[in-house]
Amino acid sequence: MSRPAPEIIHLSGVDPVMKRVISEVGPYALTPRATRSPFESLVRAIAYQQLHDKAAESILQRFIALFPGRRFPRPADVLAAAPEIIRVTGFSRAKIAALHDLAAKTMDGTVPTTAVIQRLDDDAIVERLIGVRGIGRWTVEMLLIFQLGRPDVLPVDDFGVRNGFRIAYRRNVMPTAKELWAYGERWRPYRTAAAWYLWRAADRGKGVRATVPIVKSARKRVPNG
Repeated sequence: MSRPAPEIIHLSGVDPVMKRVISEVGPYALTPRATRSPFESLVRAIAYQQLHDKAAESILQRFIALFPGRRFPRPADVLAAAPEIIRVTGFSRAKIAALHDLAAKTMDGTVPTTAVIQRLDDDAIVERLIGVRGIGRWTVEMLLIFQLGRPDVLPVDDFGVRNGFRIAYRRNVMPTAKELWAYGERWRPYRTAAAWYLWRAADRGKGVRATVPIVKSARKRVPNG
């Protein structure tokens, strides 16, 4: 019989509620999308902001089609494309401005290449990328988790994580970001796995409402990872 993953051993040992959630959900199964560059991941993140998946994916497909012969456009391609051309794909003017800023900051090295970003720690990546127009901490945290596979990221502003905590820990109200951050200290150095299990708890508990509303994050759905 194979030994449980270190994330499961640690989380189960320090937190009995997390141990129960793990037993209900099953093995940890996060598979990072390592083949995407930071530029591509952030373009996709901008497309998905405040949109349902189907609408965002349609916009992305039209956007990619503007640049035939490429699997995905390069930063120089985006900068060379007139805003009115990109606009017909469905991107808003604000998102087009964000795309152009992202492309420019990729070309000047602010947004690191895949090789460079692998050598940076989490805080350094957040500090560099939140300087891009339209990119906030939550978006960078999703990149850290789903592209880079960083093991110790806790996106406390994510609605799904907070709602999953409320459901798993049988709270009547949502935890604040500060409360979740403090509680999550016990999950180090595997807070990414804890977040993944809280997303699964939120998914399993759909329809269970909080008694106090809270502002949702930019991405309302529960990531599948």
